[in-house]
Amino acid sequence: MNANLNIIEALGQIAREKNVDREMVTETLSDALVSAARKRYGNADNFEVQIDPDSGRMTVLARKTVVEEITEPEIEIGVDAAREIDSQAQLGSVVFEELDLADFGRNAIQTAKQILIQRVREAERGRIYEEFAGRIAQVDSGVVQQISHGDIILNLGRAEAAIPLKEQIRRERYRQGDTVRGYIFEVLKSARGPQVLLSRTHPELLRKLFATEVPEIAEGIVKIHAVAREPGERAKIAVSSNDERVDPVGACVGIKGSRVQAIVRELSGERIDIVPHIDEADIFISRALSPATVTRVITDERRHHAQVIVDEDQLSLAIGKSGQNSCLAVQLTGWGLDIITDEEYQRRLHRLEESKVELRLLEGVSELISLSLATSGFISVRSIAEAEADMLRTVPGLEGPGEAAQLKERAVAFVEQAESRGEALRPATLEELEAEERAAEQARAAKLAAEEAAAEAAQLAAEAAQAQQDGAAAVEEAAASENESGDEGEETEASSGEATDPDQQEPDTAAPADDTESEAVA
Repeated sequence: MNANLNIIEALGQIAREKNVDREMVTETLSDALVSAARKRYGNADNFEVQIDPDSGRMTVLARKTVVEEITEPEIEIGVDAAREIDSQAQLGSVVFEELDLADFGRNAIQTAKQILIQRVREAERGRIYEEFAGRIAQVDSGVVQQISHGDIILNLGRAEAAIPLKEQIRRERYRQGDTVRGYIFEVLKSARGPQVLLSRTHPELLRKLFATEVPEIAEGIVKIHAVAREPGERAKIAVSSNDERVDPVGACVGIKGSRVQAIVRELSGERIDIVPHIDEADIFISRALSPATVTRVITDERRHHAQVIVDEDQLSLAIGKSGQNSCLAVQLTGWGLDIITDEEYQRRLHRLEESKVELRLLEGVSELISLSLATSGFISVRSIAEAEADMLRTVPGLEGPGEAAQLKERAVAFVEQAESRGEALRPATLEELEAEERAAEQARAAKLAAEEAAAEAAQLAAEAAQAQQDGAAAVEEAAASENESGDEGEETEASSGEATDPDQQEPDTAAPADDTESEAVA
């Protein structure tokens, strides 16, 4: 009795540890005992197992038919032996013979044990798979066990998870024992059990992190409309509020940026722009391209495309480093964006008008059809002549039966007549047209450069002639000054000679004095 109770306790313990149903464990044990009976008594399909869940008593029974002469002992039993089991047994009736478990043998019991372990393990894996398959699109965390071929292997407790290399943020580095959070995006079945795949780069990870950090999002007051990420570098989210008293951007940022900074730290310094969402596409696109200032947005609802016009000094800021800002804006808004300056926009507008003028030369092409053709990429009559009729049918206004084919025929005839007259037509593709414009621009630039060089050479020649004249005048002036200086020198010398002549006059003056003195002495 104690052994039977131990079996019941063991079954209950297995069910608890492996988190599987106890009934499943009991059924698995029954199947294992049937397999052991077949291994011991022959591969017949006449074995049954009875397990009392209360007492734990296990009984293996062999179902046999009562016969007069036994030819197959595995499934037949004699009358006398049958009546020992059931006193009412008769020929042709069925009785259940109880088998002694001790007779099964060690190998049969080992087989039963292996079957039990295998079935319980499969049941456990199935239960874990169902559990985590129901948790797809949620965030879970695990402890790093190892890094294998670039993939990070995590222990989630009851399952093993992996973050593939392509789902990791490039700058992040992990060590064994680190705790990592990730977004569950897939659960795979494998021989080793369920394989849970996590992502650190999925845009929804950012959405889930904000829902965790911002109570207003969890309560449904603030809604995240779209998420765009360049993992580890930069991200943008668009938010709105159902309550006019709640600022959606302020709620996500938190006091002194506490909420958004917690997410930035979780994502290894990924910068996050929080954009107020609005239904008006042009305003939403302008906000999505922040911090750049947008001058104007022209939307095309049919193509879901927009031309964004910015000032020259805002162009690089709107596009961003390696196109990062514009790519995030495209992801956030869902619109195709063409960011250009006003000068480029005016040039394209002029090109569009030129295309419309040429397309109007075709018979049956109205102003509206010419605009539809030009905006759809058909910039000339030649482009229509070379296009497929199926492509022309995609142009608004040419959906009717035969309209596109008739327009193509008229375009082909127009091109042939123009070429026969030697007239020049616009190219068929925008690339060819731009190449012509670049060539013309280069020719104009070369001509302008030649004219500037000629003007500069003429100016240099004039300056050289003027310098030569100035030099000659300076030489003449210097010579004249030198001559004047020479004449003044001669006059100065003459004057000096007259002033120094008293040396000759002194004797004449002294002579009378001597004579007087002589006379006085006499």
